[in-house]
Amino acid sequence: MRQIPTSSWVKISKKKPIFPIAALLAEYLEHVGRTAPFTLQYEDLLGYQEGFPLQDKNGEDSLWDWVIYPQQEWERLTQQLTSIYAWLKTPDTPEYTDHLNISRVEFCNFGNSKPFRIRVVNRHNDNHDYYYVKRADASRVYGLELEHVLAPNRIDFLVQGETMVEEHITGIPGDAYLQKRKLRAEQTHVRIAKEFVKFSERCFSKLLGDMRSYNYVVVVTQDFDMEQIRVRAIDFDQQSYEGQIEVYLPHFYEENRTMLELVWDVLKPETIRQYQKEERGLMARRLKAGWSRVDDLLFCMEQDTISTEDRVEQLRNGLARYHRDRIFLEARTMGQLTRQHLTSMVFKGG
Repeated sequence: MRQIPTSSWVKISKKKPIFPIAALLAEYLEHVGRTAPFTLQYEDLLGYQEGFPLQDKNGEDSLWDWVIYPQQEWERLTQQLTSIYAWLKTPDTPEYTDHLNISRVEFCNFGNSKPFRIRVVNRHNDNHDYYYVKRADASRVYGLELEHVLAPNRIDFLVQGETMVEEHITGIPGDAYLQKRKLRAEQTHVRIAKEFVKFSERCFSKLLGDMRSYNYVVVVTQDFDMEQIRVRAIDFDQQSYEGQIEVYLPHFYEENRTMLELVWDVLKPETIRQYQKEERGLMARRLKAGWSRVDDLLFCMEQDTISTEDRVEQLRNGLARYHRDRIFLEARTMGQLTRQHLTSMVFKGG
């Protein structure tokens, strides 16, 4: 990680297309338990009558609309949406739903996936949770699976046909954390800087792109004498798609300038390298433990089309230069590049 001149900030100007779930990937998802027999599809939620903009707690536009359905359609949808939540959270007893209520459905027209956010309320105690319904995208599935196995987090999601559902990942949006949260001590600065370095290393090793500040969250856990901090990705659409190598390095985004300045303010270069090596070592341990699953996933990815030929060629040449290894020039798909890059980063030290 190095300081970036402002002229080098990465810009992503075009939305990535959605790539369908190929037969081989569908077979993998069935094998690892990422499917469920729900019948509701993403398109079923598009039949709302009207939508009302939702504001955040500061009275600003949240980019989400509360959407309203005809009464008869709403009764049908709530039954299916409740069942989907049960399949997501309690797959062994998906019929246990009497205590759940769908209080509203929200829609976001911003971003690639145009998701629906479902608010689920427990009737016994009014506690609520969220989950998302989206169009199934192979890029996102690969990103979620790699995150599930190789990051210090676990993610629940399901795919059925052309629809996928995902659990809600809690945390403070990265673009809000440093602006609105008062950092009470120097040690807090050091912890968030350390976690951003390790987060960046995971993203680059997995070739997860577009980690601008609003595509990850900061998770704060109160320990007995301090706050523990972790940075988690929440957007996986840009998994192994772009050809520019800088897209996979979070410190190349202007939206992360504040976080990057904090890193260079509180960490020495040798400390940054230490944290990078630590994260690679942890990833190597996770990769060895879950190698069979990752190997199967990468095999599907190698056979799949999740980018364009020109982007594959650009990334192939960029990674060959980065690693000083001509073996990358033999790759023909993003899956092959991801496998070679991932194993080079975690087993050969990058």
